[in-house]
Amino acid sequence: MPTRVCCCCSALRPRYKRLVDNIFPEDPKDGLVKADMEKLTFYAVSAPEKLDRIGSYLAERLSRDVVRHRSGYVLIAMEALDQLLMACHSQSIKPFVESFLHMVAKLLESGEPKLQVLGTNSFVKFANIEEDTPSYHRRYDFFVSRFSAMCHSCHSDPEIRTEIRIAGIRGIQGVVRKTVNDELRATIWEPQHMDKIVPSLLFNMQKIEEVDSRIGPPSSPSATDKEENPAMLAENCFRELLGRATFGNMNNAVRPVFAHLDHHKLWDPNEFAVHCFKIIMYSIQAQYSHHVIQEILGHLDACKKDSPRVRAGIIQVLLEAVAIAAKGSIGPTVLEVFNTLLKHLRLSVEFEANDLQGGSVGSVTLNASSKDNDEKIVQNAIIQTIGFFGSNLPDYQRSEIMMFIMGKVPVFGTSTHTLDISQLGDLGTRRIQIMLLRSLLMVTSGYKAKTIVTALPGSFLDPLLSPSLMEDYELRQLVLEVMHNLMDRHDNRAKLRGIRIIPDVADLKIKREKICRQDTSFMKKNGQQLYRHIYLGCKEEDNVQKNYELLYTSLALITIELANEEVVIDLIRLAIALQDSAIINEDNLPMFHRCGIMALVAAYLNFVSQMIAVPAFCQHVSKVIEIRTMEAPYFLPEHIFRDKCLLPKSLEKHDKNLYFLTNKIAESLGGSGYSVERLSVPYVPQVTDEDRLSRRKSIVDTVSIQVDILPNTIPSDDVVSNTEEITFETLKKAIDTNGMEEQEKEKRRLVIEKFQKAPFEEIAAQCESKANLLHDRLAQILELTIRQRKEFVLSRKETK
Repeated sequence: MPTRVCCCCSALRPRYKRLVDNIFPEDPKDGLVKADMEKLTFYAVSAPEKLDRIGSYLAERLSRDVVRHRSGYVLIAMEALDQLLMACHSQSIKPFVESFLHMVAKLLESGEPKLQVLGTNSFVKFANIEEDTPSYHRRYDFFVSRFSAMCHSCHSDPEIRTEIRIAGIRGIQGVVRKTVNDELRATIWEPQHMDKIVPSLLFNMQKIEEVDSRIGPPSSPSATDKEENPAMLAENCFRELLGRATFGNMNNAVRPVFAHLDHHKLWDPNEFAVHCFKIIMYSIQAQYSHHVIQEILGHLDACKKDSPRVRAGIIQVLLEAVAIAAKGSIGPTVLEVFNTLLKHLRLSVEFEANDLQGGSVGSVTLNASSKDNDEKIVQNAIIQTIGFFGSNLPDYQRSEIMMFIMGKVPVFGTSTHTLDISQLGDLGTRRIQIMLLRSLLMVTSGYKAKTIVTALPGSFLDPLLSPSLMEDYELRQLVLEVMHNLMDRHDNRAKLRGIRIIPDVADLKIKREKICRQDTSFMKKNGQQLYRHIYLGCKEEDNVQKNYELLYTSLALITIELANEEVVIDLIRLAIALQDSAIINEDNLPMFHRCGIMALVAAYLNFVSQMIAVPAFCQHVSKVIEIRTMEAPYFLPEHIFRDKCLLPKSLEKHDKNLYFLTNKIAESLGGSGYSVERLSVPYVPQVTDEDRLSRRKSIVDTVSIQVDILPNTIPSDDVVSNTEEITFETLKKAIDTNGMEEQEKEKRRLVIEKFQKAPFEEIAAQCESKANLLHDRLAQILELTIRQRKEFVLSRKETK
């Protein structure tokens, strides 16, 4: 019961106190006295200067009732305060608000859940009121702390616990709305407030049973869920908070998310982390997306020593963020994203290499194997992120990223790459080469350049075709696949998949355009480099079926995209050279590889003959394939690449009808107007400076050794070796010019004719090959002479 006063004393009391006392009934169950409340409201509106006194008196009564646990009168006091707030909007309401907030704080501090909910509801009503002028001294620190604590309620009664948590979330939402609409709204974005608000919301959001893992925006909660479900209400409040963030305070709202995910170990598994960052990316303004990406990159750097699965979880979150940001503004973070990802790719490979070296036996080996698999998860996540990010960039940026990644690929004998591989070793270096080329493959996927020069500039092509990247069959596969991505501008690669004899190429409906001047210039400058890469790639001992398929596709794509009449002749010369190398077998290749080369040549000549549509050429190729089908099926791709294919013991005794003959090809093409003089000149790959630095065998050992700049005249219908046995006598003849005038005249004539007609690149390659050969032979002669001199001296001594 409220304290009653006598009539004499009541008449002497201030009017505002009498009006306030009258709104309280004798029995609190009767509720607020509405008639007296209307009088109090009218008085407050008529005399706004009394509002602060009314508020102070109401606060005094409410504090007393709270202490005495008179909940009924507390409810009446708060109802009166709410009505006064809604009715009065003058400047004089400021002091009244202070009293109101003081009363709300009293309720929140009480241990009774009903009073806490009552105070929260009153605060939310107050938060929705737009004040005429801002308050420069009012702070909400207490309310932020209290509402955040309510969000973590651990009450033993589940229903009461849910009710308190909902009240806490609604209170935070009210604080956000009130402060954001205020001119002093920056105070709510201070780290000490965000560190309480954001984790409180995330704590309740974790209760979502089914996390939306779709690529699209997370589904918006319904009105019923907002009111009854703490998780959905918290998610809605989180969206609203982020939607109000600006350039200056975005980071303060995002950083507590990382702290929460770290503290609760939510990166592995990372479904909740992905869900959170989807909400963030779809809630913030699009122009601020790069801020979030930068924060994720920074956190990835901070966690570089964490477990592989944690790092993989962060990278997958980055992938989701990038997938959303790529549709809008990414800002200046493009290179930063790739640089950070490549750095962590190197670290992952380094950790993997260290684990492999550290594993010994027993449980240690098992643990190292487990870490190795986990690191592969990290590496795959990085490559997937790089590929997705790169594929969503505009062409001009994608071209820069291609150059950027290629500049990171370590190449033996050079220092052009910018990635630190000092701690990796040979195994780690190979692993990082594979990872970087896989990343490059993802970035180049779907890239369509108008000219091949744009897609394959010299600064990109040279390191891509480096001999150091030919040391492993998997590296060669990746290099070829990258080239296919950049060459295939008309989406023909899918039609060429698999190496086979195509009965009718017209059925493939190959798309092609007339070769432009820029592409012609590219082939004149870089054609020999491409041919060399294919030639040497066919002769590697560790080739598997996929290598031959990719090499065949490379030849076919060059024919479709870049071949004029001159290039077609060069490609046919290259194919014949590969056939000769398989027959002669200077590299001592296994029989499977020799037959694989023969099958590749057959598949390509069948393709190119139908592409240029020269009937005589097609007839010769078809006849050879038909004979092979009957007598030597292991020379065809459909058979040699099939399991349990019977292989021949040797190729020397095979009939010449099983081979594609240069003279018949020249005859058939010459009759159709092709310039076939160069077909008589065997193809010899260029020798580069890098060949001498490479750890692979020297190209001089790979190329057929030729003493003269032109080969000896050979029977056109026979396939014979261009090499000769190196003996002392032949070495003497190679440098002895006496008595050979007639032969020299003929050779000079042939040399002059060659220099007039052959391309410069071929002349340079053969001259360099000859110079290297003569140098080696002279060294042999010198060694032989010294040995014979020693033997002569020893024999003289024995005679004496």
